[in-house]
Amino acid sequence: MEDRADNVLYGSHLMQRIRERVLRGELATGTWLNLGSSMTAEIAATAGFDWVVIDLEHGAGDHEGCLHQLQAVARTPAAPIVRIAWNEAPRFKRVLDLGAAGVVVPYVTSQAEAQQAVAAMRYPPQGIRGAASLNRACDFGASFTDYLATANERLLTVLQIETEATLDVVGDIAAVDGADVLFVGPLDLSVSMGIPQQFDHPRFREALKRVADAAKNRGKAAGILLNSPDQIARTIEDGFTFIGLGSDGSVLAEGMRRLADAFAPFR
Repeated sequence: MEDRADNVLYGSHLMQRIRERVLRGELATGTWLNLGSSMTAEIAATAGFDWVVIDLEHGAGDHEGCLHQLQAVARTPAAPIVRIAWNEAPRFKRVLDLGAAGVVVPYVTSQAEAQQAVAAMRYPPQGIRGAASLNRACDFGASFTDYLATANERLLTVLQIETEATLDVVGDIAAVDGADVLFVGPLDLSVSMGIPQQFDHPRFREALKRVADAAKNRGKAAGILLNSPDQIARTIEDGFTFIGLGSDGSVLAEGMRRLADAFAPFR
């Protein structure tokens, strides 16, 4: 718990040392938040995960809902990360100013796109992120000086690998300074490969190895989202250390189906 208590950097703002931990190769576990609910965000963030991802790509929430979820996650042990809908600079700026500790970037297919994402994460001269002091990330001005000085080194950049063609340049993506996590989107990748949801297929298994090897060779982390606890042990053996499992939506749907099924013998 000492490591988690040390996560708080600025006043009332919770900014985790998640990037430092991830790049050290620590196992960092989390889950997805796709319901847009601040209540389920708070439940997930207090459950024992290292991080949670607020999903603005496929999730139900909007920008205002993202703020409410970030507020719900504040003062919990979990680092609040946001998946944006596309690799566009204004989208980064909006969620970072709200206080996200990192950003998940979907559908990164080239080194140039990786560089574009990293630039959007960072203030000049390393990047192109616009500076503003009166926002939640800076405690509404109270911690702007500290935030400006350290944000480029503290914020986590997670790049999603989701197409078969990207596997041929995954080493180039990993070589980008600031490309912290190469994160496999298993469903999109399997669909791109023509083997939808065949996660045990030899070709898919080889794809995972290529991503993990590229990350390891460049001192980065390999990440993935799993749908079953049965996959955890093998995934860690495969070299993945930034591992998500399930989502608030999947847990709720499964739980509700289980409750409804309890009535089946009596119908």
